[in-house]
Amino acid sequence: MKTRFIALFLTAGLLSIGQAGARSLTLEECRQAAVGHNRTLQDARFDLEAALQTRHEALTNYFPQISASGGAFQAQHGLVQADFGLTIPQMGTMNLPISMVKRGMFGCVTAVQPVFAGLKIVNGNKLACLGEEVGQLQVRKTEGEVREQTDTYYWQIVALKDNLSTIGAVERQLAEIHRQVELSVKAGLVTTNDLLRVELRQQEVASNRLKVENGLKVMKLLLAQYIGVDWHGFDVAAADWSEPEAPGACYVPVEEAVDRRVEYQLAEKNVEAQRYQTRMERGKRLPTVGVGAGYLYYNMTEKDVDDGMVFAQVSVPISAWWGGAHALKKARIREDLAENDRLQAREMLAVEIEKSWSDLQEAYAQIVLARRSVDSATENLRENRNFYQAGTAPLTDLLDAETLYTQSRNNLTSAFAAYRTAMARYMRVTGR
Repeated sequence: MKTRFIALFLTAGLLSIGQAGARSLTLEECRQAAVGHNRTLQDARFDLEAALQTRHEALTNYFPQISASGGAFQAQHGLVQADFGLTIPQMGTMNLPISMVKRGMFGCVTAVQPVFAGLKIVNGNKLACLGEEVGQLQVRKTEGEVREQTDTYYWQIVALKDNLSTIGAVERQLAEIHRQVELSVKAGLVTTNDLLRVELRQQEVASNRLKVENGLKVMKLLLAQYIGVDWHGFDVAAADWSEPEAPGACYVPVEEAVDRRVEYQLAEKNVEAQRYQTRMERGKRLPTVGVGAGYLYYNMTEKDVDDGMVFAQVSVPISAWWGGAHALKKARIREDLAENDRLQAREMLAVEIEKSWSDLQEAYAQIVLARRSVDSATENLRENRNFYQAGTAPLTDLLDAETLYTQSRNNLTSAFAAYRTAMARYMRVTGR
C-alpha cells in the first residue's frame, strides 16, 4: 500500500509537470507514472482489495453464529380450545368451554459455535487466502504488461522524433541541391527538368514529414493517456541508443525463466484451488457438529416467562451422498484438468521465452546490418554529391543516393526501436 501511495504521489507530480510543460519525461518516469495511473492496473488492484475482503469474510465463519427472532400476535379466537368437565353434586357433570392464548409475545436469541463442519470452514479460509495470493500475482502480471506497453509507446515516439531529425537533414541537403541546380539552370548548364526533379523530391519529403508529425502526435496522445499526464506540451526526453547493450548479458535459462513467470505461478495456484474445491465438495457429505446457548422469552397467558438453555446439534446429510459421489468425481476431474493446464502452460511459456530470445537476437543483428547500410549509403551520397558537383554524374544519381541514405537512416531507427521493444518484451517474459 505504501508503494501505491508513492506511485500516486509521483503521478500527481508528473501531472503538474505535463500541465506546466516544464520538462520532458524519461523512460523510467513514464514507467512509474503508468504503474501509478494505468486503468487496467487499477482494476487489478481493485480485484486484489476484493479478494482481501473475501478472506476477511471467510475468517468470520470461525466465530459463533448469532441470531435473534421475536414476534407478537393477536388471534381472532384463542389458540387453545378445550372443554373442561365439571361435576356438581345434584347437578351432574357439565362441559365448560375454555379458550386460551388469544394474544402473546415471544422472542429468542441463540449463539451456535461450529465445532466440526466437515472441514468446509478450514478449506474455505485456505481458498480465500489463495484468492488473495492470486490477486497479488494478477497485479504483478498487469504491472509487467503495463511497463512493456509503456516502453513500446516510448521507443516509438523516440523513433519518430529521430525520423524527423533525418527528414530535417534531408531537407537541408535538398535545399542545397536546389540552390545549386537553380544556379546551373540560370547559367544554362542544365534544363529546368533537373530543377523539377529536385522540387518533386522536396514535396515528397514534405509529405513524409506531415505523416511522421501526425504519427508522433498520435503516439504522444496514447502515451499521455496511458501514463496519466496532460498531453498538452507533453514530450519524452531524448534517448541515446547509438550503442545498445548486447542481449547476451540479460539471458536467463528457459526453465528458470518459466519458474519466474507469473502466468505459470497462476497455473500452479489454479491446481491448488481445485484441490481445495475437491475437499470442500467432500466436506459437504460429512456430519456437522455445533454447540450453542440461547435465551427464550414469551408471554402467552399474561405472564412473563424467560429461560436460558444450552444445546448441542449434529447434522448428518444422508441423502446428499446420492448425488454427492458424482459431484466429488467431477471435482476430481476438474483437478486433473487444472494439472493438465499447468503442464501445457509450462510448455507454451517455454516456447514464448525461446521465441522472445530469438527475436531479441534478431533485432540486435538487424541493428548491425542497418548500421552498415547507413555507412554505405552515407559514403554513396558523399561520392555522388562530389561527382555531381564535378559534372561527372547526373542529378538522378544524386537524388537516388539521397533516397537510399534516407531509407537506411530510417531502417536503422526502426531497428533501434524494435530492439528496445524486443528487450522490454524479453524482460517481461522472463519474469523481470
